Amino acid sequence: MDFSWKFVIDAGLISIALVFATFLRSKITFLQKYLVPNALTAGFLLLPIYNYLLPPIGYATNRLGDLVYHLLNISFISMSLRSSPPKIKGSRSNGGVLGMSAVILFGYASQAILGLLLTLFFLPKIHPAFGLHLPLGFALGPGQAYAIGKGWESMGFEGGATVGLTFAAIGYLWACFGGMLLVHKGVRKGWMKPELLSALNDKGMLTGIIPRQSEKPVGAQLTTDSEAIDSFSYHAALVVFVYFLSFLFLKGLTLVLGFAGKAGMELATNLWGINFIFSAIIAIIVRKIIDALKLGYVLDDNSLTRISGMAVDYMVAGALAAISLVFVGKYWFPILLMSTLCGIMVYYTLPWVCSRIFRDFRFERMLMLYGVSTGTLSTGLALLRVMDPEFKTKVSSDYMLSAGLTFVLAIPFILTINLPAKAYTTGSMTPFWIFMGIAVAYQIFVTVIYLILARKRRFAMPSDNFYRPGK
Repeated sequence: MDFSWKFVIDAGLISIALVFATFLRSKITFLQKYLVPNALTAGFLLLPIYNYLLPPIGYATNRLGDLVYHLLNISFISMSLRSSPPKIKGSRSNGGVLGMSAVILFGYASQAILGLLLTLFFLPKIHPAFGLHLPLGFALGPGQAYAIGKGWESMGFEGGATVGLTFAAIGYLWACFGGMLLVHKGVRKGWMKPELLSALNDKGMLTGIIPRQSEKPVGAQLTTDSEAIDSFSYHAALVVFVYFLSFLFLKGLTLVLGFAGKAGMELATNLWGINFIFSAIIAIIVRKIIDALKLGYVLDDNSLTRISGMAVDYMVAGALAAISLVFVGKYWFPILLMSTLCGIMVYYTLPWVCSRIFRDFRFERMLMLYGVSTGTLSTGLALLRVMDPEFKTKVSSDYMLSAGLTFVLAIPFILTINLPAKAYTTGSMTPFWIFMGIAVAYQIFVTVIYLILARKRRFAMPSDNFYRPGK
């Protein structure tokens, strides 16, 4: 019978890779030492398969990118449908929430400025938007890098999606290896309490599998009777329903913009590339309506987290598998140069900023923000677990609170991110310099916040700010 098995084959290959990667993590010390996420390992396992084994038999990777695009939006919806984290007493007074949001925005701005400046050295050999893949791949993640990069392909950036995924993959490597180097550096310099390193002996965290004799944590709670509808099915249905609403919204917006002619249609096309923003906003609105109707009890945050986690794991593995090594070979030098300089910049600036801007849990906050600024939330939480295995500190809670603030503050940055690409289509560098000005404005904004929160510590040495034995 003439059924399409494309989606099933892609999902099946990713599933096999994830299962095999889980087995490898449980056995290989190297993967455990650097806390390499299983999805990252799975993606690298699939990379040669999709590049060399499947194309000769007529199986391309073009639909794999579609899967990554949809999973990105689903992950944003799942997290946005969660209830607001409880307010932690003192989190506002010590600047933890505002500080974490400022550090995240600092990553967006500094990486964008670095990428755009480096792009100028390669023009006209590369596309003007090339350098913006630094904040997309490092600070935002593979899904965003693919979605926006795919949109740039219609604006003259050949292989834009692949380049974005490549930067994201390199960012993950910096998150894993650079993060653990920071941990050992902290031990060597006395920046962290030695007793906190007990997490590195947690077999469950290192191997990625909870030991047989250990008590299994509760991953989700039922909010519906399974006789009526399975609770997971109910939550999945709500997520997909919201995604359908975002589809209808963008369809309607596209119809309206169509009346503006060619310029309107170009804008509409670009908006589809940042659908995750609209999906998250609609999810937030739906959650507000549910809470206003006092129906929040029918939603379980842990169930929504499981859906988001599944989407992210499949998305990361699929994103890496979708990388075209042909385009990587074409742009290998600017990719290598930009990612190396960006990785070094993040590695050295994050400890400097975090040791001064925060008043408590400075090293813990720095580790999590480093993981987020080079990988995704999952890598940030993995590094935080080294010092806070049970998340007893307010670092993770402060981050969740700061994520909402960051989302709002970053909307202008995301909505204008296509400006450098327009420099190519219009033949004028004016849009490029406009976005450069926007990035500089963000940099000035976070610098002001830094000066306010750091106060007298703003120029102190790191060793005078992080924890030291006897102080």
